[in-house]
Amino acid sequence: METQVSEIADGIFRLSTYVPDIAPPAGFTFNQFVVLGEEPLMFHTGLRKMFSLNHAALVRLLSPERLRWIAYGHFEADECGAMNEWLAAAPHATPAHGQTGVDVSLNDFSDRAPRILQDGEVIDLGAGKRVRFIDTPHTPHGWDAGVLYEESTGTLLCGDLFTQLGNDRATTDGDIVGPAAAAEDIFRYSALNPGMGATLRGLADLAPRTLALMHGPAFTGDGSAALRALAEEYDRRVTSELRERLPSAA
Repeated sequence: METQVSEIADGIFRLSTYVPDIAPPAGFTFNQFVVLGEEPLMFHTGLRKMFSLNHAALVRLLSPERLRWIAYGHFEADECGAMNEWLAAAPHATPAHGQTGVDVSLNDFSDRAPRILQDGEVIDLGAGKRVRFIDTPHTPHGWDAGVLYEESTGTLLCGDLFTQLGNDRATTDGDIVGPAAAAEDIFRYSALNPGMGATLRGLADLAPRTLALMHGPAFTGDGSAALRALAEEYDRRVTSELRERLPSAA
């Protein structure tokens, strides 16, 4: 395995590790993102066992010691498993997440005191880069779930939203909702709940131009339309689940 580096928006880079043994024959990608600026930020640390691969990829962009922020989507091994390894390599970096994530996980897990990000809070990374934290509880899963939106490029760092199989390209302007629905059928990874559609439509109002997927290619195009289509897909699944389960519970 090796970690590939691709620029998906101005000053935003995707570090992608493809694992063919997960869901073969298509395989599965694990992506991290680095937002450059005067205070560079990494979104997702990757799995602890992939740290050496990802570290080797990052040094092609910048010295790890320059990292100032390390954030992630929700508490799970591929999102933050290598947090402490990165903190050791980046002595000036601060781990950051939302209130729930810090209270229930990061305060204990992190070797360095974390920064609590309030819903809607913006971190100015300098050099024109600004990232906004947005709470998305239980969307797609995890009560601590959240995303980051880089305002200057219109890039939404999506976490596990739109998860899909394969490794055919770093970016796409094609359909990402159909492949995400297919992956949902396989993994059933989403915490289906009635609020998912509203949460995704709220993200669509940002009108993102790039959707940075943790598992899959980065999407360039009408991010609002893709998010609204995903909201409709989840609304359909929630309604279907309720119709199946309510009669048997009566």
